[in-house]
Amino acid sequence: MGEGHTHASAVSAGGRHKRPLVIALVLTASYMLVEAVAGILANSLALISDAGHMLTDVAGLSMALAAIQFAQSRRKASHTYGLYRLEVLASVANALLLFGVAGYVLYEAVRRFSEPPEVPGLPLLLVAVVGLAVNVVAFRLLQAGARESLNVRGAFLEVLADALGSAGVILAGVVLLTTGWPYADPIIGAAIGLFILPRTWRLGRSALRILLEVAPEGLDVEELERRLAAVPGVAEVHDLHAWTVTSGLNAASGHLRLEDGADLGGVLKAATELITHEFGIEHVTLQCEPAGYREPAMEV
Repeated sequence: MGEGHTHASAVSAGGRHKRPLVIALVLTASYMLVEAVAGILANSLALISDAGHMLTDVAGLSMALAAIQFAQSRRKASHTYGLYRLEVLASVANALLLFGVAGYVLYEAVRRFSEPPEVPGLPLLLVAVVGLAVNVVAFRLLQAGARESLNVRGAFLEVLADALGSAGVILAGVVLLTTGWPYADPIIGAAIGLFILPRTWRLGRSALRILLEVAPEGLDVEELERRLAAVPGVAEVHDLHAWTVTSGLNAASGHLRLEDGADLGGVLKAATELITHEFGIEHVTLQCEPAGYREPAMEV
C-alpha cells in the first residue's frame, strides 16, 4: 500500500488565511451596519441590497474562519480526514444565503417599480463611495487566499461582487443627484440582485461537486486509468477512485494487479509519482495485488 503526503499543507495554508480574514470581517461587518442604517433612513433599495450582500460577506467570512479553526483542531480517531469538509458545508450554506438575499432584492425591486419612493442622491452617493473603499481593502486582503481555498474564494467572490454592487449604487446616486429620476434606485437594486446569482451558482456547484465526491474538475479519470495500466509491471487497474476532500486537497485510491515477477516497490513508486506529479493529486492510496489474486466474495 502506498500513500502520498499528509494534510499538513492544507492546515498550514488555512492558518495563513486567518489574519486577513479577521481584518476583512471586521471591516465588512462594521460598514454593513452603516449601509443598512443609511439605506433604511434614505429608503434606498440599492443601499439596502448592498448591505444585504455585505451581510452574506460577513456570514461567508465567519464560516471561513470557523472552518479553518476546526481544520486546525486536533483530529479525532473517528474523524479520519479531520474536519476539512466543514469548509465545504460552509460554502453550501453561504450559497443558499446568497440565493435568499438575491430573491428578496428582486422581489422588492419589482414592488417598487409600480410606485418608486423618493430617495436622496447625495447620502446614497457618499455612503456608496466609502463602501466601495471598504470592499477594495477586503478584496486585496483575500486575493492571495482565494487561489488556495474554496471557502476563501467564496468570500473573495462575494467581496468582488459587492464592490461592483457599490459601484452600481454610486451610479444610482449620481443619477438621482443630477436628474432626480426615481427609477434609478430600484433598477440598480435589481441589477445587484441579478449580479449575485451566477456567482452564487458557481460557488454552490463547486461545493456540491466535493460533497458528491465527483472527480476533481479537469481530471480525466479514464486517462489516469490508461496511464496506470501502462506502468511497467501492472497487469490490470480496477476500483480506481478520485475525489476532493476539501479545496486544495485531492485524493485517489485504486487497486493494481501486478504481472508475474513484477517488483512491488518499483511499481508502487512509479504509479504514485505518476498520480502525484502528472495528475496533481496529493493524497494517493494504492493496493498492489499479486498475479492471480482475487478478492474474497462479499457475503450478502
